Amino acid sequence: PWAASIAGLLFSVLFTGALVLVRSQVEQGTAAGQNTAMVIGGLYLAPFAGIMFLWFVAVIRDQIGEREDRFFATVFFGSGLLFVGLLFTTAAVVSTPTTLVQFLGAEPLSAESMSLLRGLGYTLLFALATRAAAVFMLATATIGIKSGVFPRWFALLGALLGLVLLVAVSFYDWLILVLPGWVALVSLFILRRERARR
Repeated sequence: PWAASIAGLLFSVLFTGALVLVRSQVEQGTAAGQNTAMVIGGLYLAPFAGIMFLWFVAVIRDQIGEREDRFFATVFFGSGLLFVGLLFTTAAVVSTPTTLVQFLGAEPLSAESMSLLRGLGYTLLFALATRAAAVFMLATATIGIKSGVFPRWFALLGALLGLVLLVAVSFYDWLILVLPGWVALVSLFILRRERARR
């Protein structure tokens, strides 16, 4: 339980930091305009955030144990892996212009190429990864209700937030921060429950 809590809280911090750095670079117009330190920072934070997220998923599955519903467990695990894969891909796409110029000695990309990469990075993160995150939250809430791991009100809150993320992120992309907020909330809930048990 404490491992899930620590992994969840670390994911929340690292993912939020990576998101801020990566998104700031998506908004830059040219490779020369990109801040190398920020790009590298985002490129390093994103994988560690993904690793912490996978650790969180593994410990949650271990907590549920034999009460796990195979159908929802597959959706839970699959959407978690898909989210991490899209997060890694986004970090790679967004850092490509700076990597080419700063580390491979290539010429800066044209404005058209930069626009294409920016659009691809934005689509991967805010159109696709957020949907995988929303499905993950819905599956987590469902498993929590069916297994009795979470109180009903807590699981329903997760389902509601998952639905909001699934639909509303198209109108306001910063809603992706609902995911690290939810993971942090689950982590704190598990930590508090275990302390009460002890």
